[in-house]
Amino acid sequence: MKLHSQIIGEGTPFVILHGFLGMSDNWKTLGNQFAENGYQVHLVDQRNHGRSFHSDEFSYEVMAEDLKKYCDDKGLDDIVLLGHSMGGKTAMQFAAKYAAMISKLIVVDIAPKYYPLHHQDILKALSSLDFSEIETRGQAEEVLAQYIKNRGVRLFLMKNLYRKSKSEFGLRINLPILKETVENIGVGLEDDVVYNGDTLFIAGGNSNYIEAMDGPLIKYHFPNARIETIEGAGHWVHAEKQEIFFKTCMAFLK
Repeated sequence: MKLHSQIIGEGTPFVILHGFLGMSDNWKTLGNQFAENGYQVHLVDQRNHGRSFHSDEFSYEVMAEDLKKYCDDKGLDDIVLLGHSMGGKTAMQFAAKYAAMISKLIVVDIAPKYYPLHHQDILKALSSLDFSEIETRGQAEEVLAQYIKNRGVRLFLMKNLYRKSKSEFGLRINLPILKETVENIGVGLEDDVVYNGDTLFIAGGNSNYIEAMDGPLIKYHFPNARIETIEGAGHWVHAEKQEIFFKTCMAFLK
């Protein structure tokens, strides 16, 4: 079972992992920008997401192993690894276990700590989509709007919609398993998970995913980490402040 990816450009391998309920497409614009600057960008769909395989197993341990297999299959070594949110936790896990494979680590708006359950409304909204009745994307958005007021979040979720056939939509994510294993998304890093390489944590100034009090914990697991905050950005900091985000990453990589 292999992970699906989109590969853009030539040069230093640069692997990007999306967040929960996201997919590689979310990073295409930035992927193109990194590719124009001398990187071979691998936009990876993690298991149970995007076009990658569905599995009953879903944890950061297995997702880190998926990434190891992916890198081995593609012959990737000395990679730049970037992960957002859930992808950031996968990246942390991978970096600690396979430190020799990484040149630089970028973690976007997630800390190594435990997060309480907070995706229930979104999962409830997605579960309420009845594809025997929904004929258009507009109808799907109307259903989601009953649960999710933020249109940006609705559009992000609707990227998962695709036509299974001419007459029926489906979801790319493995919704039943993600609902069943959602508690695994919030787990913190084990105490012995440490990565000593160059690391950049990027926080959104309007997001509460990385707080000032998280600094010592970040430094415990990632002694060579620095934390940059992009003001005016929420959890999707890379989408909301794309230009500043790109410049922040490139300054760190150079």
